[in-house]
Amino acid sequence: MRRLAFVVEGRLTDLTGGQLFNRRIVGGLRDAGREVVILETAGDVSREIAALPPGLPVAIDGTALPAISAAVPELTERCRAVAFVHHPLSQEYGLPLSELRAAEALEQRLLPLFRGALCPSQRSAAAVAALGVPVDRIAVTPPGTDKPNPLPMRAGGPVRRLLYVANIIPRKGHRVLIEALAGLADLDWELCCIGALDRDAAAAERLRRAIAERDLGTRVYLVGAKPPDEAAGAYAATDAFVSASLHEGYGMAWAEAMAWGLPQVSTTAGAVAEIVPPDAGLLVPPGDAAAFGDALRRLIAEPGLAARLAAGARRAAARLPDWPTAIAGWITAFDHLCGGAGAD
Repeated sequence: MRRLAFVVEGRLTDLTGGQLFNRRIVGGLRDAGREVVILETAGDVSREIAALPPGLPVAIDGTALPAISAAVPELTERCRAVAFVHHPLSQEYGLPLSELRAAEALEQRLLPLFRGALCPSQRSAAAVAALGVPVDRIAVTPPGTDKPNPLPMRAGGPVRRLLYVANIIPRKGHRVLIEALAGLADLDWELCCIGALDRDAAAAERLRRAIAERDLGTRVYLVGAKPPDEAAGAYAATDAFVSASLHEGYGMAWAEAMAWGLPQVSTTAGAVAEIVPPDAGLLVPPGDAAAFGDALRRLIAEPGLAARLAAGARRAAARLPDWPTAIAGWITAFDHLCGGAGAD
């Protein structure tokens, strides 16, 4: 049996885009006959890491680096370790400058020690290269997308029901979105926000206050985290996908929204523009609430525009890799970077 270890931040069952990607990869590895040992930083994994046998292939989610930083130099010497960097920690938003600088220093020190890095987008790959990892040791391995069969054709009519799928943390820009929507009180719309409210309790409380201060409590619904099957129902029941994110290493929710034939108003943050082409969504600069509001007003007020963007979303979704293709690509790249397909 070919074995490897997979180190994740928190718990693999957490409802985040990164952990969803991780779970899909772990499932694909096991389906391919690999024995995968999961190490979760929600507990003390130092002894488990120290016990990994020499030469074992190891995948380490980049978000786990702070929790295991002391063990990384020895681990990368002893095992065939590859970093899986969804986006660098130093590109997180909403953290004090001192923390961002500390994260950058940590990544500059640790990431070059790995045999290579897997990244979901060209944007994340460029950021990892800037942290000192040679470009020939970086592989771009985007996630897959669940696609309804057949891809849905959005019915004509007004855009009223809006959906944002993202955990409530500063980087996701929910408060910018609320500021933009406050200027659209004359239009008929409602917003459903799917995403965990407990990953950053302070950010969630600030968002609640912003909603209340703008008298949007009857139009904006914070429904908390939902498992993928429930989120799929929300995509099917909405008219458009919106996002005011300040940075994305990939953006799985954006891809899934296109698979459901949804027009989008989003930002150009990070890798979003790699995923959402101009004929599938209206993209504005991150943090610009006025521009976001203008774009959203156009989408709501112009049914013909919404229909054209929905058609573009369906075309773009058809080009996205499905999960079997994405998993196969990830495994091939991992094997190449770590220098072997597994250990007995």
